[in-house]
Amino acid sequence: MPPADLAPVVGIDFGGSSIKAGAVDVAAGRVLGELVAVPTPSPSTPAAVGEAIAELVRRLPECRGPVGFAYPGVVRANVAWTAANVDKAWIGTNGDALVRAATGRPGAFLNDADAAGLAEMRLGAGRGARGTTLMLTFGTGIGSALFVDGALWPNTELGHLTLPAGGEAEHHASARVRAELELDFAAWAARVNAVLAEFDRLFWPDRVIVGGGVSERWDEFGPLLKSHAELVPAQLRAQAGVVGAAFYAHEQGARG
Repeated sequence: MPPADLAPVVGIDFGGSSIKAGAVDVAAGRVLGELVAVPTPSPSTPAAVGEAIAELVRRLPECRGPVGFAYPGVVRANVAWTAANVDKAWIGTNGDALVRAATGRPGAFLNDADAAGLAEMRLGAGRGARGTTLMLTFGTGIGSALFVDGALWPNTELGHLTLPAGGEAEHHASARVRAELELDFAAWAARVNAVLAEFDRLFWPDRVIVGGGVSERWDEFGPLLKSHAELVPAQLRAQAGVVGAAFYAHEQGARG
């Protein structure tokens, strides 16, 4: 068995429909084998998600050390401050304590889009990028991670920005909205473009990285998107949140 500091690290990505996990080689920045997943519990209470985390970690016995846990909301000092697309009982929950209780290991708790962005900035579409990079994840909502010269501004939550026509960005153009309204890619891309126009107007990013599960179909909708920024698909696609969470856990463990 390799030393603990060289063993794979668990990264967990808590989404609205599923909770994914993987064994991540943090030196190489890649998932070893396939991701494992369970459906997101309904209701998605901390207790129910804790049970899911325990199951996922048991399914990755090769991993050692802290567990990275990417959460779909604002995280400050290991505590969840918002719960837009999960059970409201998460507000005030300490993610580190939850992971410790579920697995017996330390937890490293961060926003899910921030986790995906960290992975993309280090290994993917944002690697070596200067200037302002905006990572967007399209799923149950719209997650965002903002980087300036590679440095993260955490918890931006731009999916909740109100559009000029009214309503939140994620209520207009998330991947869930596309599925619920049965929109083709042309109709959905028009909605995404309205969101991108507002982000352009307010933030003037140099590049926008488009992630989330829908990014697997970039060739079908990417050419329809418009922005002043360079638009690129996430290279790590659906694995970005898992990889970023594992990176964060490894770094937090290294800092003691």
